[in-house]
Amino acid sequence: MSHNIILNHQQIQFKTKRIAYQIYETFSDEKEIVIAGIQGNGSVFAKKIIQELQIICDLKVVLCIVAIDKRFPLLPISTSILPSEYENKGLVLIDDVLNSGTTLMYCVSHFLQVPLTKFKTAVLVDRNHKKYPIKADFKGISLSTSLLEHVQVVFKNGEDCAYLK
Repeated sequence: MSHNIILNHQQIQFKTKRIAYQIYETFSDEKEIVIAGIQGNGSVFAKKIIQELQIICDLKVVLCIVAIDKRFPLLPISTSILPSEYENKGLVLIDDVLNSGTTLMYCVSHFLQVPLTKFKTAVLVDRNHKKYPIKADFKGISLSTSLLEHVQVVFKNGEDCAYLK
């Protein structure tokens, strides 16, 4: 099966920086924001966004890792920080790829149990095949793919890429 690169390392860097600027513009009135990365590639992408935010602004940024079983999203979701640490703050939920929307939807539901000042979502690749009414507020690229195709994001030091197979 062939792999078509849809984003190379330089393009991912550019899109990460752009998303960081969009987050800063949206949350510039906040003193502190929480960047919640979905465990795995979502948390890797979240850390990259935090690095960019630390360069471009003086917002206090807190990393939160979100653990969800993607095969069984109804199982309890856990976070690396306590709900009191994100209560009444701005939060951005981040994943690498938005496929059907299942993972993002259940994670959004989890965070809505606590009052937040603002809540946004960000993904590197939005596949436009959603089962749920969820969207990415900030996205690197949108793709209309067939259900048989798969988007894979690989984060390797200096060799990041996203490809379609």
